[in-house]
Amino acid sequence: MGNKAWWKESVVYQIYPRSFNDTNGDGIGDLKGITEKLDYLKDLGVDVIWLSPVYDSPNDDNGYDISNYREIMKEFGTMADWDELLSQMHERGMKLMMDLVVNHSSDEHEWFQQSRKFKDNPYRDYYIWRPGKDGKEPNNWESVFSGSAWEYDEQTDEYFLHLFSKKQPDLNWENPNVRQEVYDLMTFWLEKGIDGFRMDVINFISKVPGLPDGELQEGKKYASGAPYYMNGPRIHEFLQEMNQQVLSKYDIMTVGEMPGVTVDEAKAYTGADRNELNMVFQFEHMDLDSGPTEKWDVRPLNLLDLKQNITKWQKGLEGSGWNSLYLNNHDQPRMVSRFADDGEYWAESAKMLGTFLHMLQGTPYIYQGEEIGMTNVQFDSIDDYKDIETLNMYKEKVEVGVKPEQIMQSIYAKGRDNARTPMQWDDSENAGFTTGTPWLSLNPNYREINAAKQVGDPNSIYTYYQTLIKLRKQHEIMVYGSYDLLLPEHPTIYAYTRILDNEKLLVVSNFSKKKSLFELPEDCSYKTQELLISNYEVDRNESIEKIELKPYEARVYRLTI
Repeated sequence: MGNKAWWKESVVYQIYPRSFNDTNGDGIGDLKGITEKLDYLKDLGVDVIWLSPVYDSPNDDNGYDISNYREIMKEFGTMADWDELLSQMHERGMKLMMDLVVNHSSDEHEWFQQSRKFKDNPYRDYYIWRPGKDGKEPNNWESVFSGSAWEYDEQTDEYFLHLFSKKQPDLNWENPNVRQEVYDLMTFWLEKGIDGFRMDVINFISKVPGLPDGELQEGKKYASGAPYYMNGPRIHEFLQEMNQQVLSKYDIMTVGEMPGVTVDEAKAYTGADRNELNMVFQFEHMDLDSGPTEKWDVRPLNLLDLKQNITKWQKGLEGSGWNSLYLNNHDQPRMVSRFADDGEYWAESAKMLGTFLHMLQGTPYIYQGEEIGMTNVQFDSIDDYKDIETLNMYKEKVEVGVKPEQIMQSIYAKGRDNARTPMQWDDSENAGFTTGTPWLSLNPNYREINAAKQVGDPNSIYTYYQTLIKLRKQHEIMVYGSYDLLLPEHPTIYAYTRILDNEKLLVVSNFSKKKSLFELPEDCSYKTQELLISNYEVDRNESIEKIELKPYEARVYRLTI
């Protein structure tokens, strides 16, 4: 079973504050709006709330560009509002996990303002500055948000590195003063009483010395520098130092967002004896419906790929590391639109995906609106979109002659604004999110899909999620049981077991809008069966040897062995 821990047994709910609930009519969600909805979250059953960034920021990348790590963004409220939110959460027995964004800061942060003044400034080395090469950028790296990862600054005739937007200069973690500043600001929030950190692209903080050129692909202006900044040479040293100086002194949960991490690397980051982090967010399963070159090259998900990938991570970290479980977040499209059917079988699909995810080994993360089955949105015009990644990509593709309508199809499938449309509370104007003009338009389907319609309805997605979370509290096997895949080659059914002592869970999900026949493998022996949860009415005495699954049906049986 491994070491027990509260963060393994928890269910996390992610809030994107800008889109959650607005109390002052400015069209932007705020901290008071979150406090107002805490009872809704308590009733849902979640243990931990992860708050996307609420720090002071000019909002070039929706708060992931921080200009003051110890202040609250004015649009969200005041530090007093934040204190009240934390106090109200703790009063209800819920914990708060804050976002930590320290691969980069905002270019409006005081450190950077000082850093760019002159080369001998004591803050110069807080960032990564380099002279140009042959009148061009210091190397050929591409920014994650497209274009060069370098920005020229006239004041000192040098370039600074920004792996994301040019308003997000990368901090120089080689500088011990930078690391100390980060540990100090982490301590500041932990002393205020928070219960953990979700660490933004934390595996980018160590860069290979010399910052070598990436391999340039044909027809591309810039190359990926990822081999030289993902999981870099000093990353474990930095995280162990962070753990020793800060994390080890508090009973908290930590999760590192780590694009490009492998199973073996994740073991090194999350191993109980490694003194680094509790778990990582990896993205391999989020790339299974992308083409070989980029996420915007959309293709249908092959269920066999999903089985192979999830199983690799489930078995790979079993007994040594820990998985974070998610199918959507603030950077990913809505799961019901992406992996199932948001039309005819919308409710069944949302429940099936929730079942599939919550029964895996790891800590489940629910993204706001997922518990009511919120879907992707299709705005008519690119002018309705706000996301910097989406807008940069659109501009770049139009410039090279791609048809706008073709680009819009990719945005409908994969754009980050799918996750950021305001939370759908009820069927009143603006879905009860705001009395003003929302910062991002709502999904027009809010009159049918909203929380008010689902709370208290025994057949709703919200009620189903309540049940999933209750089951986790009642059955230790859901948290600590080992995982094994069944029927690896079945094209439409994802089935697996969890085993703990003499107990077994059988989890069966139909990822298809057609009926599918499940046949229990001969070596899957059991003495008694009990249906724990299903998203259709089921005869509880029906044999599990052969089950004809309806479209997007999910069932979980508890077996004794």
